[in-house]
Amino acid sequence: MSAIQKTILITGAGSGIGAEICAQLLAQQHTVWAVDKNTSALASLQQQYPNQLYCQDLDIRDAPAVQRFLADLLAQQTIDTLICAAGVLQMGYGHTLSLAQWQDVFAVNTQGVFLFCQPVAARMRSRQQGAIVIISSNAATTPRINMGAYAASKAATTQFAKCLGLELAPLGIRVNIVSPGSTDTPMQQAMWQQGSSQQTVIAGNAKDFRLGIPLQKIATPKDIAQGVLFLLSDAAAHITLHDLRIDGGATLDS
Repeated sequence: MSAIQKTILITGAGSGIGAEICAQLLAQQHTVWAVDKNTSALASLQQQYPNQLYCQDLDIRDAPAVQRFLADLLAQQTIDTLICAAGVLQMGYGHTLSLAQWQDVFAVNTQGVFLFCQPVAARMRSRQQGAIVIISSNAATTPRINMGAYAASKAATTQFAKCLGLELAPLGIRVNIVSPGSTDTPMQQAMWQQGSSQQTVIAGNAKDFRLGIPLQKIATPKDIAQGVLFLLSDAAAHITLHDLRIDGGATLDS
């Protein structure tokens, strides 16, 4: 990343991929505003970086609360970079998935991205400077059995990010997407508790029309975070509207 210290806002910072991104940004001496429904897991980082890390407990399903928080924050801070890493997974077949499950997934994975991008992008437009990275999923482009709500929410988010990026590109503001595959996070671990495992994910499942992982390993949060940091760095200065697939080849780069 650039040697210039930046102020960065990240959602979903309390665990998994978001927490790893947060830690790496702090190590590079950036100021980070970390948003999550529960940021208690960041306590040790806050002790280590008391003048760089600012935590905000916030349920991004709550649109009025998000809007109030962002109005206050943007009145005080210039946000150089936005990273949308918050995400939830609700498993369920299309014919059994409840409306509440569907709405919950979209409230976080899609509406949450919109709520943060809209005011932050507006400020970036006025400054004609900034960068946004949105964490999507390889499920956005590859159908998955029992994951219709998740895949649909991520597909919508990916397309929103590309449209936003197209609108902001003439101003020099870059918007990119990172689409992980199976990653060793609490979300993935919860799926393993329901009957799958690292090895079954790596091997794939012909019955479910699911390829395995050619690299023969599950991604770590660090693998994904490094992709995000690259897209935010000066090395990616001419990259926008890009969807970086980090899945060990699991979707054959579809």
